[in-house]
Amino acid sequence: METIVQQLQGVPINHYLIFCTIIFAIGVVGVLIRRNVIIIMMSIELMLNAVNLLLAAFSVQHSDSSGQVFVFFIMALAAAEVAVGLAIIIMVYRNTKSVDIDSLNKLRW
Repeated sequence: METIVQQLQGVPINHYLIFCTIIFAIGVVGVLIRRNVIIIMMSIELMLNAVNLLLAAFSVQHSDSSGQVFVFFIMALAAAEVAVGLAIIIMVYRNTKSVDIDSLNKLRW
């Protein structure tokens, strides 16, 4: 039975690069185009996951665990971002009854 490391080494690193670039680009487009705060946060998570996958692939290719350590820290950062971001979204929704970015202008003094 093959281990995960042997399976990952069978896929060329170029495939990971192309796949992660596409996922990251979708995330960037989501952040730039969409006006919904929840969609923007999901797009940021998509970009972080693309970076995580690429770091793990490079880590396996080079037989070095430092990339996997970075993945762990990025996952911790993403969890903190979700917690703070959801709290902000809830407060914005309570004040404006909308999660649209344009409605944030109403929160000014």
